[in-house]
Amino acid sequence: MLEFTALKKDSRKLLALTGLTLKEFEVLLPAFTTAYRREQASDKTLAGRPRQRRAGGGRRGVLASMEQKLLFILVYQKTYPLQVVMGELFGMSQPAANQWIHRLLPILQAALTDLGVMPERTGSAFAQAAQATGEAADYIIDGTERRRQRPKNPEKQTMHYSGKKKAHSDKNLVIVNTRSKRVSYLGPTRAGRTHDKKMADAEHISYPPGTRLHKDTGFQGYEPAVAETRQPKKSRRAKN
Repeated sequence: MLEFTALKKDSRKLLALTGLTLKEFEVLLPAFTTAYRREQASDKTLAGRPRQRRAGGGRRGVLASMEQKLLFILVYQKTYPLQVVMGELFGMSQPAANQWIHRLLPILQAALTDLGVMPERTGSAFAQAAQATGEAADYIIDGTERRRQRPKNPEKQTMHYSGKKKAHSDKNLVIVNTRSKRVSYLGPTRAGRTHDKKMADAEHISYPPGTRLHKDTGFQGYEPAVAETRQPKKSRRAKN
């Protein structure tokens, strides 16, 4: 069973399982604790009914500490295993894992929002959100793909099949600040077949003044209103 008390002594394993270093985990923990206590009143049960006994009474749960709760939801977000696997990793049943996932995901999102590290999700609002951070306007734009189950519907199979990845996938557009390495924008989820430039055009992203935008050849022809765009040229194959 995964336990934070043991995992925090192995920095490489903690990073592999959660995507965070110990220092980053400890920065997130207070915000997560505050968000959890805000969402979950101590005088009520998980179902929202008044408690018959004091909080903490009865059998000690496997996610008793805030560190263990945060570890659980970060492992789920980073590795995205089946719920049965999550149950095995944390010593609980699959239904219990399902309940904890749905309970903790909104709390993690609230904690990240409180810390001001959640990416902007609306293209037209990106310029304002980016300016508010005070970061240098130097960005990389790219499309990211992740595998998904093969749809049963033939039409959906075609939509989600990515020739580039040779698999069925979902796709998102991301914009990352080159200085802070922070994901500043995360676009809507689209079918894996969607072209990068088509996604960028559809999301009508506004950029802050003085933006330098780095893009790859998948964005050929995408020229938003920015100070400068940088794109590598395709190399010419040597002729024999």
